[in-house]
Amino acid sequence: MTAVRHDYEYAVIRAVPRVERGECINIGVLLYCRQTAHLAARTHLDQARLLALDPVADVAGVRRALYGIEAVCAGGGQAGPAAGDSPGQRFRWLTAPRSAVVQPGPVHTGLTADPEAELRRLFEQLVL
Repeated sequence: MTAVRHDYEYAVIRAVPRVERGECINIGVLLYCRQTAHLAARTHLDQARLLALDPVADVAGVRRALYGIEAVCAGGGQAGPAAGDSPGQRFRWLTAPRSAVVQPGPVHTGLTADPEAELRRLFEQLVL
């Protein structure tokens, strides 16, 4: 029997330490699956790569932003004002374009039987 596959959306999280230059490194992946209400992020900041782009980059600020993204994905009280939003609303808020040091990339789609396994695969392929 074939496993049921669900559509999902994902976006790469990028650090752009000098927005005016547009140089970036991938520091995480967000994944949302509507059918399973799965919203999660995996993040990893390679400090040496970030500092190679900007020797005075705010490493602690980037780490705080990543913690905030993970908190919004998890929901609950730690998500702040987004706590009452659905996983889909939180994904849309997290992937809204912004001009900041930590930015989402474009949203892409796919099919998976296991959203968490797909998130791990994308993280290993696109971030590590």
